[in-house]
Amino acid sequence: MCNQINYQMAKLNLYLCFFSAFICQFSIAQIPDYYSTIDFDQVGVTLRIQLSNLISDTHQTFLPYSSSSTDTWDVIKTADLTPENTDFVLLMYGYDDDDGEYISDRTRSIDDSCHSNSCIGLWTREHVFARSLANPALTTNDPGPGTDIHNLRACDSQKNSQKSNRLFVDASGNSRIIGDYFFPGDEWKGDVARIIMYMYLRYPSQCEAIDTSDGVISYAPENDMPNLFLEWNQQDPVSQLELTRNEIIYSYQGNRNPFIDNPYLANKIWYGPEANDSWTVLSDVNDNWDSILISPTLIENSISVSGVNSNKFKILIFNQLGQKLLESRNEKKVDVSELPSGVYLLSFQGAQSNNQYKFIKK
Repeated sequence: MCNQINYQMAKLNLYLCFFSAFICQFSIAQIPDYYSTIDFDQVGVTLRIQLSNLISDTHQTFLPYSSSSTDTWDVIKTADLTPENTDFVLLMYGYDDDDGEYISDRTRSIDDSCHSNSCIGLWTREHVFARSLANPALTTNDPGPGTDIHNLRACDSQKNSQKSNRLFVDASGNSRIIGDYFFPGDEWKGDVARIIMYMYLRYPSQCEAIDTSDGVISYAPENDMPNLFLEWNQQDPVSQLELTRNEIIYSYQGNRNPFIDNPYLANKIWYGPEANDSWTVLSDVNDNWDSILISPTLIENSISVSGVNSNKFKILIFNQLGQKLLESRNEKKVDVSELPSGVYLLSFQGAQSNNQYKFIKK
């Protein structure tokens, strides 16, 4: 009995410790020291690779999936606790504790975890990026990508089986199967998006985001991030559970999920609907779009744009019939040498602008 009480007190103290540390570190608008090696003037693939290298280089510890020593169970039982009652864990995809159905439960006693083949009414560990969708598949026999705790969440065992390896699909309301697909629920879709993004950066050749969704891809220049996840990242802001989990997992593994620290990083890499800039220093809200100049206006090979005070913009070039001929992202010099002679319109699109300019190709 004494050991159980000591364990619960230690668990609560650890939870409160990391919660307090997080508030102190992130309550002011600044970039955390963890990201001191990242050049945030970069965007797109360059920034993605820098962040990928960072979370890989700082990933110092892979815990065993199940072990008599510290394992993934132990971390989840600390990281996924409900803020209201630390005797309970929050269940991924859950939404109702009062409907009499285990599969829809949102919380459950920390002690009701499943360690056998009969798990009805118990909770288990959910791989948000499904194991079989990775290539090669994520395994849990040895510590490795399959035991990365950033990808593991407490989940009702029946809900875990229901979701299985179904691809994610967009909808609204509570979690459910939709045809051959799975919708995680409005409360959890942002969590899913940020985990999928993390897994893609951490294991870029093994865990490709495009393998987990049926979604269209039109925002990401490299066609490597479905619109679905960028939209969910914007629609469902980071929760307190995500913040606390990120701190606790950081203490065990040594690395962080950048998209929990700042969801806007997804926009700097893949564009899409503008998510919250947690640090308030990366977004384009203060950019001045009134001083843009293009030169020359009589062109042979390329056109240059000046006066751009932004890290995120797109240049579109149309003919006089309104047909788009060229598109360039974040490039201040555009090659137009392949265009035939004629009059063209350049549309400069940014967070605060949708201006058009005329030029002549000789």
